[in-house]
Amino acid sequence: MATQVRVWDLPTRLFHWTLVALVTALVVTGHVGGAAMEWHARLGYAVLTLLLFRICWGFFGGRWSRFSSFLHSPPTVLAYVRGQAHPDHLAGHSPLGALSVLAMLVFLLAQVATGLIGDDEISFTGPLNRFVSNANGLAATWYHKAIGQWAIVALVVLHVAAVLFYLWKKHDNLIKPMVRGDKALMVAVEPSRDDLVSRVAALLVLGACGGIVAAVVRLGS
Repeated sequence: MATQVRVWDLPTRLFHWTLVALVTALVVTGHVGGAAMEWHARLGYAVLTLLLFRICWGFFGGRWSRFSSFLHSPPTVLAYVRGQAHPDHLAGHSPLGALSVLAMLVFLLAQVATGLIGDDEISFTGPLNRFVSNANGLAATWYHKAIGQWAIVALVVLHVAAVLFYLWKKHDNLIKPMVRGDKALMVAVEPSRDDLVSRVAALLVLGACGGIVAAVVRLGS
């Protein structure tokens, strides 16, 4: 008999859906350009705040939000691909899903970093551009526009395709747990902590991350 287990704590779920909204808005404002670039920058700072939070939460968050729960060795990944899934793989991120999450974090960090130091010589100059050479600033902008944004779009499309594949082919709804937090599992696993104390702690961590980003942005003033 399946048991409802708290897999995704509230901070992780809010991070996920807020990041979805911010990335969508970044794509729109980036292609509109002009005056919208001011909002593009603000949204980028918000994404950086979220990314710093998620990195911290990867060490202190709920059981299935921690990096230790989804950093798998190559043999484990290969075993999963061959159909030899461990029961834990059915709770949080699967080995392949974990690779997707890590890739998204890396590329988003690279995108934000290049935005901070970039200069498109038209409508936007990153707040940290003055700390790099003109050539490096232009190179960062080139990566930001020509590689980074399309890599992120590709990862998003791959992520959505994987979610739909699991829903239609494996009859495993991955969206519902990311909304409600709980997942029906046939095997008993340790639930994620998701109480008032952990949520207040997450809010404090988020505030600290926001303060760090604000300080970084002010360096360019």
